[in-house]
Amino acid sequence: MKSLLFIARIFSAVFRPSYYPTVGTLILLCFTFLGQFPWAFRLWLLSLVYIFTFCLPALSVYLYRRAHGWSALELRKRHKRAVPYIIYICSYLCLMHILSVTHMPHFLTAIVGISLLIQSVCVVVNIWWKVSMHSAGSGGVIGALMVYADIFGFNPVWWLSLAILVAGCVMTSRMVLRQHTLGQVLGGTLIGIACGIVGTILM
Repeated sequence: MKSLLFIARIFSAVFRPSYYPTVGTLILLCFTFLGQFPWAFRLWLLSLVYIFTFCLPALSVYLYRRAHGWSALELRKRHKRAVPYIIYICSYLCLMHILSVTHMPHFLTAIVGISLLIQSVCVVVNIWWKVSMHSAGSGGVIGALMVYADIFGFNPVWWLSLAILVAGCVMTSRMVLRQHTLGQVLGGTLIGIACGIVGTILM
């Protein structure tokens, strides 16, 4: 049982929703024409995404939590998650604006836009029902991958199989850690898949 809990904690830590934009950007920098740009530019772009999607909002949420004297566990309560979500959304909006004014490719901006869309939908849904943001993030990868396969014309079977396997492990880990119910992880995954498809097409 302890081993299962340990593995679940690893999956929850490694596949945090805030990591997906950075990982998605790294994949695009390696497998699209963006890989032809100088390494200094690619490093700058990757750092920019990482700072605005993880470092800056994580630091802001930490300071917000300390200002209220809350523990990290208290932020898991649904009524206390609204402000942290808003902080992340504002940070993502700032990044999208920077990518837009610097004329970055649409498919790169879409990576951030999908994450922003997932968070926004989850904020609204969480008013009535708690859903798993971890599951939504992994579902977003599945949805976006299906559309990107059509855009870039590659066979997504193996990538989709890997993404679905990871999503299943993430969903299971959230239930093993008793953070969410089966309905909450399934709901989060479906939200993520829908946002991944719609976000990639529209953005």
